[in-house]
Amino acid sequence: MLDRGWCRAVLAGLALTALAGCGEEQEAAAPVVLDTQLAALYEHSCSTCHEDPATGAPPAHDEAAWAPRIAKGETQLLDNIVNGFNGMPPLGQCIECDAGDFMTLTRFMASPAPASAKGESEE
Repeated sequence: MLDRGWCRAVLAGLALTALAGCGEEQEAAAPVVLDTQLAALYEHSCSTCHEDPATGAPPAHDEAAWAPRIAKGETQLLDNIVNGFNGMPPLGQCIECDAGDFMTLTRFMASPAPASAKGESEE
């Protein structure tokens, strides 16, 4: 026969676990907007691969494709960018980029597309 105290403890734990996320709405990630200089770097270096599905690169603004990469952390991402990773060439073909540029460009590609890039009109 099961110990009632143990069953109550398990049920209470399950109830608390189920309620842990209640009332906390997950916020959608905000789009990252690039300044003129970074937008030019993106167009010159990143877009070549990250906007062509045939390359196998994670598509820009595909949050699901970027999630496991972002989960690696900034240090590992930067190492992959600088040294190359899988089919990505070292420095992502952006010799003029610094570490800050690389991380901002990565956050841009990992975020939702800005409204203007989605073809939405601002009213």
